Amino acid sequence: MLELKDKWVWDFWFCREADSYHIFYLQAPRSLGDERLRHFNASIGHASSTDLINWSILPDAIGPGIKGEWDDLATWTGCTIHKDGEWYLFYTGVNQADSGLVQRIGVAISKDLISWKKYAGNPVIEADPRWYELLNLNAWHDQAWRDPWVFEYDGQFHAFITARVKAGPTDGRGVIAHAISKDILDWNVQAPVTEPGDFGQLEVPQLVEVERKPCLIFSTDKFSHSRALLERTGKPPITGTACYMGETPLGPFTRHDDPWLFENSGGTLYSGKFIEATELDWTFMAFENYADNGEFIGRITNPFTIKSP
Repeated sequence: MLELKDKWVWDFWFCREADSYHIFYLQAPRSLGDERLRHFNASIGHASSTDLINWSILPDAIGPGIKGEWDDLATWTGCTIHKDGEWYLFYTGVNQADSGLVQRIGVAISKDLISWKKYAGNPVIEADPRWYELLNLNAWHDQAWRDPWVFEYDGQFHAFITARVKAGPTDGRGVIAHAISKDILDWNVQAPVTEPGDFGQLEVPQLVEVERKPCLIFSTDKFSHSRALLERTGKPPITGTACYMGETPLGPFTRHDDPWLFENSGGTLYSGKFIEATELDWTFMAFENYADNGEFIGRITNPFTIKSP
């Protein structure tokens, strides 16, 4: 597993180069004492492995910008994609001027996965009020616009983003937003690819293909279930990783009452990611969130196998 003595680690994502896996993860000093402070003290760490179990720690990838920049408070979850001999690391940034409440998406570029340079035109994707909720503390605790998952499809680049629509019951506005780009740097925001109603937020999206069907993976916790969902299903809120199946990689994605791939009431595992698939099973990893006694753990599991959704 990936565990650091001096830092908590949580959300993460992968890319692969030759025989090595590269993992990028959020990290914050354990010396903060209170894990609730980690989000506004986060940077992006980096490690590599050939077996997803034994990790070599590499230089940190991305940290907050200098005071006054758009990401001068913390850098959060993203993804990494290869294009024309260069790697693009998309990430979420928050700043001091907004008290960390407004999220935006930027990108850094590297030729070797080690040395990263932030793009001068950052941020590259911001919430569009035509569809999405901007900062409204009467509706939600922040302006959700984070966790980009970027992929190439049908001659364009697409980004799926954790977001909220601007209308409807406030506890059910969570959606996956969509943005498109022809060149990976100039983005146009589109309407969401999921329908609102069930969750306040759908975090850390990932798109995978299961039996030739697109599967939109996301995580949500027990505090983000809408009243409408709880009343409809009669089930208690849970924390876990879920899946909506789609007709194409761009949807439509059908929400349903039992989307869970892995869940538990205590929220022990979160931000699950699928790494590889066999014909029947998937390799899955997550970060260890809260122990049974409520203590934050902050480490990433070894891979384990779950059945295909």
